[in-house]
Amino acid sequence: MSPTPKKGRGASGKKVRVAFRRNRSKPARIKDWTTQARGTEDNELDTLRSESVVAKGDLSRHRTVIVADGDAAIDPGLRTGTVVAMRGLYADVDDGDRVLSCTIRRVLRTRRIKERHPVTVGDHVWFSLGDYRAGVVTEGVIEKVADRRGVLQRRSGKRVHTIVANVERALIVASAADDPPKPHLIDRYIVAALAGGIKPVICMNKADLDEDGRGALLLERYVEIGYPTLLTSVVDGRGIDDLRALLRGGATVIAGQSGVGKSALLNVVQPGLNLRIGDIIEQSGKGRHTTTTARLIHLEIGGYVVDTPGIRTLDLSPIGRYEFELYFVEFLPHVPHCKFRDCGHTHETGCHVKAAVEAGDIHPERYESYVRMMEETRD
Repeated sequence: MSPTPKKGRGASGKKVRVAFRRNRSKPARIKDWTTQARGTEDNELDTLRSESVVAKGDLSRHRTVIVADGDAAIDPGLRTGTVVAMRGLYADVDDGDRVLSCTIRRVLRTRRIKERHPVTVGDHVWFSLGDYRAGVVTEGVIEKVADRRGVLQRRSGKRVHTIVANVERALIVASAADDPPKPHLIDRYIVAALAGGIKPVICMNKADLDEDGRGALLLERYVEIGYPTLLTSVVDGRGIDDLRALLRGGATVIAGQSGVGKSALLNVVQPGLNLRIGDIIEQSGKGRHTTTTARLIHLEIGGYVVDTPGIRTLDLSPIGRYEFELYFVEFLPHVPHCKFRDCGHTHETGCHVKAAVEAGDIHPERYESYVRMMEETRD
């Protein structure tokens, strides 16, 4: 998965103005007037005739950096690798020979300030080597991140959190043991995957506990609209061969709530992997977070998987509110026939999508998922 950089052409590229971090400079406005007055004779303190409320120190200004135009400004002496894990401010980078713990260049973090973290698992990066002196841990510095494709993202506070990058498919794992199964969460993962350019595959795990067949019935809903599905069980081995065939080759992110059996499935696919498996908390019925950070794992059968922490909620606000209709494939034949061109398919009259729901052409629970997403992202 490592990128192959082209030879650099020196420091060519476009100039970009980058702001210094404001929290590195002293505030311009003087504070603690009372404390200062108490420390002066007769409690008198000369005040300034003018005062700036905007810091003008060196670190409050901007500087110009050269941003590579494609691969134009990449130093040919840099090494390439793939981020296989994140540990706080450090990234584990596999260059094909070994895994190095790398820091991230400050300029790169500043340029990607709108993201929760500028580097994520699956990123193809260029990095410089660290120190090889005796007794010093080998370390590198990530200088550049290649353009991403196939990303899974969510909102984290005011920033976008890219969970994984450069994957081809998302195996969305749900549990047949849930009472009832959670189609709305599956729909959210499907939308997030499609919005990031990833092909979704729906996996209903713990099929041995599907006593009333509701899990299998739920899968049929997605088969009807064209999504590939798997019905699996670690206990009786159901669907495991199909899962191996799916994961062989390419890169797949394993997504789903904690407790649905993601790590258990990977342990069966590749014996000896020994990923930690958690149990279900009785009070809440939810799984424990045994996977605490995303990891890129190379499979012996070929291909890569990214095991992600269980996500109980998936904030889809990075996706535009009126883009949701694009990711409900059964809506698309009906959208052009709506009365209004900007129809949101919720309350409008003459909506062909709502008419299709009433006619049974669109499953009512899929439509309910769409409406919930629209309401949650309402301004």
